[in-house]
Amino acid sequence: MLAEPNANKLTMTNIVAKGSLIAILISVPTLIVFFVIWTISNELIYGAVGGLITNFITLGISFKLVSKKFTKKPKNEFEL
Repeated sequence: MLAEPNANKLTMTNIVAKGSLIAILISVPTLIVFFVIWTISNELIYGAVGGLITNFITLGISFKLVSKKFTKKPKNEFEL
């Protein structure tokens, strides 16, 4: 089968916009948790551990988000 000529092409602006959104979704919660724990406990290591745990959680969430929202899935075309 031939590719559709009107298919949306992936532009550099599109890549940068989606990449920046994912970077913000990963880094902002990590930094917030780090600074809040560090401020409350006054211990840098507790903030680092809390930020690290938050970072892994947000990585998992962002992976699911990218898989569902940002990737284009092919149409259901079955070939025998």
